[in-house]
Amino acid sequence: MEIIFGLITISLIVAVFFLLAFVWAVRSRQYDDTYTPAVRMLFDDNEGPAEQQTP
Repeated sequence: MEIIFGLITISLIVAVFFLLAFVWAVRSRQYDDTYTPAVRMLFDDNEGPAEQQTP
């Protein structure tokens, strides 16, 4: 029975850690731009293999 209390305590500590990490990420504005990462692959890169193969 003691191990159950220990596991519950450890799981609560881990949950609080992840909650604090999430709050830190939101406060540091990491989730502000949700549009650009979705369309980043559609933008043309200037450094592509086609430009490197020109003689």
